[in-house]
Formats: sequence, structure tokens, C-alpha cells
Amino acid sequence: MSDLELLEAEINTAIAGADSETALEDVRVAALGKKGSVSEKMKTLGKMTPEERKEMGPLLNTLKNRVGEAISARKDVLKEQALNARLASETVDVSQPLRATPAEEGRIHPISQVTDELIAIFADMGFSVAEGPDIETDELNFTALNFPEGHPAREMHDTFFFNEKEDGERMLLRTHTSPVQIRTMRNQEPPLRIIIPGRTYRCDSDQTHTPMFHQLEGLVIDKSTHIGHLKGTLEEFLKSFFEVDDVELRFRPSFFPFTEPSMEVDVKCDRSGAEVKIGTGSDWMEILGCGMVHPNVLRNCGLDPDVYQGFAWGMGIDRLAMLKYGMNDLRAFFDADVRWIKHYGFRPLDIPALASGLSK
Repeated sequence: MSDLELLEAEINTAIAGADSETALEDVRVAALGKKGSVSEKMKTLGKMTPEERKEMGPLLNTLKNRVGEAISARKDVLKEQALNARLASETVDVSQPLRATPAEEGRIHPISQVTDELIAIFADMGFSVAEGPDIETDELNFTALNFPEGHPAREMHDTFFFNEKEDGERMLLRTHTSPVQIRTMRNQEPPLRIIIPGRTYRCDSDQTHTPMFHQLEGLVIDKSTHIGHLKGTLEEFLKSFFEVDDVELRFRPSFFPFTEPSMEVDVKCDRSGAEVKIGTGSDWMEILGCGMVHPNVLRNCGLDPDVYQGFAWGMGIDRLAMLKYGMNDLRAFFDADVRWIKHYGFRPLDIPALASGLSK
């Protein structure tokens, strides 16, 4: 064999033995690189006579081309082998469930979910949502709502007061959302039909009470409103919220400074199992407080009680969530435990609506 034939055979052996693209690139550089074996042969053409150059030139160019083609062919083979190996090692099990998207991973807190459920129900009845500040004046939180001087709720053991101002006024964290009722009646003309969801604060803490909790109040003011409207509104609300066909209510006389008459409302339920079932059974459970708006409250808002009358009610959003979804400790609502929120939380796209069902 000639020198060129021997060189080509050596290069082909090296190409065939390359087991990766990196090894093949080393063979290419050794043969066709600037100082490669084929390139060194090409450099000798300049020292040859014209006759020798005429003979060797085509032979060296042919060798260079064949080596390049052999390297290219081997590269294709190695690429295919690498792809097959990757496909074999990265198989996809199509029987496995899809990985949750970011929108599916998050969870809506039960308080937010139940608040949205309440708003959806009352919006369907024609109520609008009213809001107000968490920090209130003593006048709006107590005086305008017919709380007399010396009432226990106005004491430090029941209410979070701020330091007195220079004029003697004490701001406070609202103990109920009722100040928003006063603000609305003073700033809007009747008829009024509003609900007021929001945070409230009281000095209390145990398994069923926290210093900060959530409340929803409702208010209706009109010229012909009567207690029958109140009863019908609460019945329809409880049927929709607990998603039952019927509820039986019991109204018991009570006392609130801002309503007259005032009533506690009990709902018939079944306590025999692990969870309370609304709309069935023979037990009774207190669910909310309500009453007809006190004439003094109407006068404090510039409304004539001989012309206008109305009703109001209040309920704890946290307690409603516990009853409906079987949670037995209110303190867990505020522990920020990811395990708890994953268990009791709601998917972000499960938006409450009466048409599709409040809860999923």
C-alpha cells in the first residue's frame, strides 16, 4: 500500500473507533486540523515539481474529501445512537396524572371562599357590598348605634382602644361592621339594601373565638319593610348557603342596643354524627342575631322612624365556614399551616356561583 492508502486506513480505523462526538472531533482535528496528518501532506505540494504536484494534488484532495465524508457519516451514526439512548432513558409514563399548573397548586383560604359565597347569595337577592375602615370612632362604633354610656362593650376588657387624642377622643378597632351601616345611612338615601363583610376585633381568644374575626352584617331600609321580609331573607340565605332544600328557623327574643325587637335565630339541625347537618334532625343551633332597626339609630342617621323602617342581621363568617366545611378549631384559620390550607383550601378557579353551585 502507498503512504496515502496507509494514512487513510489509519484515519478510518480511528473514525470507526470513535464512540462519541467528542472523540470523533479529536479524530477530525488530528487528520484535517491545521497540524493534522492530511493537512501536513497538503503542505508538501509547494515543494514538489510541477509534474509531481500534478500527480499528487488530485490524490491528496480526494483523500481529504473521503476523510471528511467518513467523519460526517460517523457523526450522523453517533447522533442517532445518542438520541436512541436518550429516548430509552427518558421514557414518559402517560398513565401518570398531569403535574398541577401554578394556578392549580395554590389554594383559596376558607374565609375568602365563604365570603365570596355569601356575596354571591346576597347579590342574587339584590344586595350591594358596603365597606368601611377597621379603625373607627367611638361615636360611630357605639353612640350612633344606641349603646348607652357605661355599656360593657365600651370597656377596655371588651374593646381595643387607642390612646386618647388631645381633644379626648379615643379611636378603636371596630367591634362589629355596624359602623358601616351608620356611614351608609348618613351618606345614601333610602331605600337601602346592603351587606357588609369585613374584619372585626374583640378581646377574646379560645377554641371558637379569636381577637380578630370576620363578620357579615346586612341592612335593609325602606318605607314598607317588615319582620316578614327579614324572616324570608334569612330562610333563603341559609338554604342557599348550606345547599339544602329547606330549613326551619326559630326566633328567640333577645337584646341588642341597635335593634328593637331583637332576636336570636336558631336553625334546626342534626348533631348525631361527627358533623352538624343543617336542614334535618331535631336539634337546634344558634346561627345569627337580627332585629328591626331601632328608631334611635334611624334618628342618629337623619332618617324619620315614622317614615322609614328596616331590619338588620349579623353573623360570623368564620363560624359559618366551620359549620359548613367541618372545621372544629377557629385558631387553625390563622396558623398559616400549608398542610391545613391544602386540606381545607379551595382551588382558585372554583369561583362560587349559584348557577354552578357554591361549593365544589
